[in-house]
Amino acid sequence: MRRRNADRRKIDPDVRYNNVKVQTFINHVLKKGKKNVAASLVYGAFDIMAEKTGKDPVELFEQAIQNASPRMEVRPRRIGGATYQIPMEVPTHRQFTLATRWLLEAARARKGQPFDQCLADEFLSAVNNEGLAIRKREEAHRMAKANRAFSHFRV
Repeated sequence: MRRRNADRRKIDPDVRYNNVKVQTFINHVLKKGKKNVAASLVYGAFDIMAEKTGKDPVELFEQAIQNASPRMEVRPRRIGGATYQIPMEVPTHRQFTLATRWLLEAARARKGQPFDQCLADEFLSAVNNEGLAIRKREEAHRMAKANRAFSHFRV
């Protein structure tokens, strides 16, 4: 086992918006090392969002991430031969990671349109507290609420 937690890599901000979160999201979209393709898809989605709403796409992106971020989740803990699902608060970095993962899953699940259009639609759905990513967050919160009886256990 590792003696201590690994240090987090410092990520440079993206070139268009000078935003670290946008660059991190681009890195999550990345497939097979094709960063330029991932960046063009994300920027295309941002352009579509700006065109549809007339608002700053980075603000909409951050609002979507905020709305899709889970506050509580359950973690399994084995106690006396039984495995309990213990509700815990989610650290901020993991909140961002889970929200981006869920938004990407939801966008990839949408069919019949180019990916940047699907991504823009999913962001706008998340801003309005709708869509698959928001359902995933609600499911995590529901599980945490259902297992509140085990919250006194430590993970």
